[in-house]
Amino acid sequence: MGEAIVQFLETWSPIDIVLIAQNFDRFLLGAWVTLKLTVLSLVIGGIMAIPLAIIRAGSNPLLNAPVWAFTYLFRGTPLLVQTYLIYYGLGQFDWVRETVLWQPVLSQAWYCALIAFSLNTAAYTTELLRGSIVTTSKGEIEAAKACGFGKWMRLRRIVLPSAFRRALPAYSNEVIFMLHGSVVASTITIQDLLGVGRWLNGRYYLAYEGFITAAVLYLIIVLLISKGFRLWEKHWLAHLYPQDAVKAKPKKGLASFRI
Repeated sequence: MGEAIVQFLETWSPIDIVLIAQNFDRFLLGAWVTLKLTVLSLVIGGIMAIPLAIIRAGSNPLLNAPVWAFTYLFRGTPLLVQTYLIYYGLGQFDWVRETVLWQPVLSQAWYCALIAFSLNTAAYTTELLRGSIVTTSKGEIEAAKACGFGKWMRLRRIVLPSAFRRALPAYSNEVIFMLHGSVVASTITIQDLLGVGRWLNGRYYLAYEGFITAAVLYLIIVLLISKGFRLWEKHWLAHLYPQDAVKAKPKKGLASFRI
């Protein structure tokens, strides 16, 4: 029975499913590399974005200007160009190769991709959080002032938690975009999910089996991310959703009067 199924797939299937199954462990390893690179970039970029967003939301021009330049640079140029400049460009300078960071970090493709991805998502997350901070309800700020909260306590207890909750739906898009952008890593010798698909097609002279398999796995990952953020939003944004009207029931023992 098993041989008949294999023969059917090899003869009639439009794609070589047997070959995909034989190399599926490589795709799982590539998916792990993609997820690790994406998650670490989001964590590092998110940590960077919080103080940068606070500065961007402030009114100090000396601090605001360099942060604006950083976000404009990394949001205005393609991620592929940024990765190439870090991976290929930094090695062109002798003083960079002589630093202590060259051998353990800057000469490694994985770390170069991590640096580029972290800076890129930090720029986008900074502007996303800045928008949420500046649109915080004035009523919340006034209530915090009435309770005697100082500037930094208002920021820590009121403004930032409120901004994080309201930025959550938009941040889910950033997570998905970062996952999609991670395919850039395959162009600098990293065997991520797309890199494994390119390897499969190149080794066996295939047209699309590797790409289709990678696309299906990306779809599954995005589905899980979307489901996770939907549950997270349902928990943290429940107070913003319209509540069903509760039908009032007459209490027992009370007479109803009509005018």
